[in-house]
Amino acid sequence: MLSKINLLLLTALAPAVWGTTYLVTTELLPPDRPLLAAVLRSLPAGLVLLLLLRRLPAGSWWWKSAVLGLLNFGAFFALLFIAAYRLPGGVAAMVGAVQPLLVTVLAARVLGERLGPVKLGAGMAGIAGVGLLVLSADARLDAAGVLAALGGAASMAAGIVLTKRWQPPAGPLTSTAWQLVAGGVFLVPVMLAVEGPALPAFTGANLAGYLYLALVGTVLAYWLWFRGIGRLPATGVSFLSLLSPVVAAVAGAAVLGEAFSPGQLAGLALILGALVASNASALDVGSRWPGRARRRDVTRSASSPRSVP
Repeated sequence: MLSKINLLLLTALAPAVWGTTYLVTTELLPPDRPLLAAVLRSLPAGLVLLLLLRRLPAGSWWWKSAVLGLLNFGAFFALLFIAAYRLPGGVAAMVGAVQPLLVTVLAARVLGERLGPVKLGAGMAGIAGVGLLVLSADARLDAAGVLAALGGAASMAAGIVLTKRWQPPAGPLTSTAWQLVAGGVFLVPVMLAVEGPALPAFTGANLAGYLYLALVGTVLAYWLWFRGIGRLPATGVSFLSLLSPVVAAVAGAAVLGEAFSPGQLAGLALILGALVASNASALDVGSRWPGRARRRDVTRSASSPRSVP
């Protein structure tokens, strides 16, 4: 059995991997086919997983898998790519950073998780940190792009909360397969209507990019993600998504050979502070300091009737 901190670190690998998506998309995938990328990222991987696992949903999980697949993959992927094509990456990342705040509010209403000033403050700090990290002074706004980014954040937030509330009866890998197929089936007609049925001539680099996004960026990452949602507070898990723009910024700086400015370093500090504050209960820092643990034990023994001679 994994400890909470180890489970949290493994779950954090998912948004860290998602942070490489922009670099892979721009460097390896064919241009101007965002919805094709979304379909190839979800449907083939989901079908292969279903063939390997040989388990279909039962009862209400047919429609629940369809709803979760639409929220976590179908609508989210479509809105994500629309925002990416209509907004600068920094603007899209900053708007998307509202997702932890949305999850915090939804989890309080739907799951009964505590809505406190620390979580709300961490959510605001996360948005500010992402803004400092990735937002440029000449960033332009596009109304449709901003709405798409907000819609994508809301879709994923609802998906996180409902995944936690419904608790799929199968393991996270099986549940991921069901949702990938449902999301892919939703995306196919949208792709055909927007981009048409013609496929580009795929190069080796294109195929490598699609394979990476499907296997690592989707199957592996979402398996870790859904497993974390099932075992950790939904709000804490949602804040891990702030790691995506961090990894994207670091990867971009590494490729371009750029150094971080003081403002970007301040943004990194704010994001890391928001992550620690929002996951303080999972980290359980106090119990890991022997001195503090001993002081609590002494206090308990002093107040216990057995300590009276």
